[in-house]
Amino acid sequence: MFDLPHKTVASFVLGLACLAVPCASRAAAPVKLSGSITGMVFNPAGTPQMGATVLLYNRQDRVCEKALTDERGEFKFLGLFPDLYSIRVTLAAFVPAFRNRIMVQPGMRSMVAVNLSTLFSSVQLMYPPIENGSLMTDDWKWMLRGSMATRPVMRFAGQGIGQPPAPRSHADVFSDTRGILRVSAADGPPAFGIANEADLGTAFALATSLYGNNFLEVSGNLGYGSQTGVPMAAFRTSYSRRANGSGPEVSVTMRQLYLPGRMGAAVLGSDASLPMLRSLVAGFDDRTEITDQVSLQYGFTMDSVSFLDTLNYASPYARLTYAPGDGSELSFTYTSGDARSDLDGGASEDLGLQRGLSTLGLFPRISVRGGRPRIQRGEEWEMAYGRRIGSRRYEVSAFRESVTNAALSLVAPANMYSGGDILPDLFSGNSIFNAGDYRTTGYTASVTQSFGEYLNATLMYGSMGALTAEDREIVSHNPDELRSMIRTGRKRAATARVAATIPGAGTHLSASYQWTDHRWAMPGHIYSTQAVRPLPGLNIYVRQPIPGLSFRPCRVEFTADLRNMLAQGYLPLGTVDGQQVLLVQTPRSVRGGLNFIF
Repeated sequence: MFDLPHKTVASFVLGLACLAVPCASRAAAPVKLSGSITGMVFNPAGTPQMGATVLLYNRQDRVCEKALTDERGEFKFLGLFPDLYSIRVTLAAFVPAFRNRIMVQPGMRSMVAVNLSTLFSSVQLMYPPIENGSLMTDDWKWMLRGSMATRPVMRFAGQGIGQPPAPRSHADVFSDTRGILRVSAADGPPAFGIANEADLGTAFALATSLYGNNFLEVSGNLGYGSQTGVPMAAFRTSYSRRANGSGPEVSVTMRQLYLPGRMGAAVLGSDASLPMLRSLVAGFDDRTEITDQVSLQYGFTMDSVSFLDTLNYASPYARLTYAPGDGSELSFTYTSGDARSDLDGGASEDLGLQRGLSTLGLFPRISVRGGRPRIQRGEEWEMAYGRRIGSRRYEVSAFRESVTNAALSLVAPANMYSGGDILPDLFSGNSIFNAGDYRTTGYTASVTQSFGEYLNATLMYGSMGALTAEDREIVSHNPDELRSMIRTGRKRAATARVAATIPGAGTHLSASYQWTDHRWAMPGHIYSTQAVRPLPGLNIYVRQPIPGLSFRPCRVEFTADLRNMLAQGYLPLGTVDGQQVLLVQTPRSVRGGLNFIF
């Protein structure tokens, strides 16, 4: 043993204390609750692309943030709440790239490598583990070395995971503002089986973020029926508090239709120049994650319809989805009242404005029975299972559907039916007939084959209930006789659908045809919530960007929507005097227009 000087001992103890301070500081550091998404955009030659627009979508397919790549092709989304996100990258002269279900976890940086091309754009995703605060792990570097095009990503220089996220400024009152202006025209009323819409008009939608944490959307639709001259207007406002990328949405929709004097006389027996049809709808929609694999979307709408009387009703809905992460998904859906075609879960573009405009001007299907107005409503229980295996996706669904006050279009000789049970169609020159109530069960099965990124084909087969008539000859002019002839039967149908996008030109084309016994007036499953729905007859949809008319920051698209072009699904009935009556659920229609997307 030997004695150490007191100064030496004191220095040794002080040194140990100094070494312990950083360890204690690191142990006491708060746990990070946010993550980030960073990446780099380059062309097939590996050159970083500056000025590319990167949009970040949340789970509700709404834009959370927007970024532009810098001179090194880099972009960053920092301080993100843990959840699933999607990104969309666009740049002039390249095909847009999209990647969904990007997972953000606390303290983790999700990295993407975006390869923009004029033919096939791609997004590579990597979740590097946290190792001593290092951003680039060996696994990530090894993956990048495997491709010449991705090597520039190795030069990615950004903020380390261990550093605090840069504060984001929300001083701007309005940000991420987007808009759509649609001018449409048609030669016939597009009755989809669940609602009616004016066939000429102008629709607009404007969406913006308030102080970076609130989402506000205002949309409107002004139009009239080309065959009846009936003017209509519809406006919708929605608001959601997007705290950390999620939150419920509340909306108010007002629709109003003016009935000209000549149509008021046909309905009421006297002139009527006041608005005859008003609709006020208050809606609520929310989504919650029960577990990492189970989610629940639910909501309701409260409707108040004024037409000869005031009708109030509620329409709740809910969808429970189980996604184990192996490419399969199981869902249980309940809907009532109005149809919920927006529950299909498909990815939306332009902040969902296109989908909102498609349903904004849809008025409820109204008929008259016993001199009182009736609204077509449905109630459905649906179970669906889908699984993707390689380039194919298989889907099967079973459902039970109840429809009350089914409203069919009636084409009959003049003055054949008169009285309180036949309502002139406010959107066409035909009439609306109340076919009563019915219930049906059925199933559908489909397989979708993808041929690369720009072409896919779907085959679907289903069995469902439909309406037909026992007798084919009408003896009297009493609407009750026609109603008693209608019965429920089984309908089996096979549908083929092809969807394609032409690279470079950007033309999107989809066409479908249904093989079935067309002696049925009802197409079958009209309250389906699936993304792929069978439509009767031949249907064609075209969306074509117009480069010559497009200018920054506006994009112009031409659209054409042709439904039931072969006029199939019409139920003909003869009369004793040799005339003919037609019952129609989906009339032939041709619609088209211009979309100005800002």
